[in-house]
Amino acid sequence: MAAISDVSLLLVGGGKMGGALLNGWLSNGLQPENVVLVDKNSEILSSFSDIGISTVLSPLKIDPDFSADIIFFAVKPDLVVEVSNSYKKFISNGALLISVAAGVKISALEVHSGSVPIIRAMPNTPSSIGRGITAVCANNKVISLQKEICEELFRAVGDVIWISEESHMDAVTAVSGSGPAYLFLMIECLSEAGISIGLDPDISYKLALETIAGSSELARNDSEPPNILRENVTSPGGTTEAALDILMSENGLKYLLDKAVKAAYQRSKDLAGR
Repeated sequence: MAAISDVSLLLVGGGKMGGALLNGWLSNGLQPENVVLVDKNSEILSSFSDIGISTVLSPLKIDPDFSADIIFFAVKPDLVVEVSNSYKKFISNGALLISVAAGVKISALEVHSGSVPIIRAMPNTPSSIGRGITAVCANNKVISLQKEICEELFRAVGDVIWISEESHMDAVTAVSGSGPAYLFLMIECLSEAGISIGLDPDISYKLALETIAGSSELARNDSEPPNILRENVTSPGGTTEAALDILMSENGLKYLLDKAVKAAYQRSKDLAGR
């Protein structure tokens, strides 16, 4: 297995996702002197230059002798074409291109970057605490060693799933890429519901937060499927059953989540112009 400590990396975009990933990689052995970070935000650059990373505002400022094993695009989808054109010099040197831009297909990256090794990835924000899940798919130019390097990078911030059909990446985006926001909303709503029946706001928030966090951890570690775990909490005629009668009604939580995920799925497809 490839070692993160041996990788040289050019990271384009140090915002929330790029920065979270970079922090995770550094914590797991990536050497600061092997990284070049490009971002238009001087505050982001300053925070990383303090720990020994080479930071620049523009690709024109990159040391011409720098050679990267990986070119990593952590930019918004509408910036990918601009970014691809700006980094052709580095991509054409045999580097692996990894993109986390939602909805941007490998074929679109190939149009602007050439016939080079490309991996499309969809991590999520829990990567910032090492508990992310990343789905990845590759074109046929990616060799085994590059797949190993990619997997090591994303395992540094959570779990990794390889997707054989790129067409499934839109569904991945809708479930796990956008999924953290659904859970954050659940915390908000549960907390606000507690306040509405008389709980102190701080207490209600704490109860909601720890209940969802603890339940997620229980589901993660228990061998039982979630429907059985739900049934284990539900006593006939009890308080949980009364609540679930609402949540599991025809237009309840299942209906809403299904509709929400399909909306996110469609938007991911729209971003790619399909």
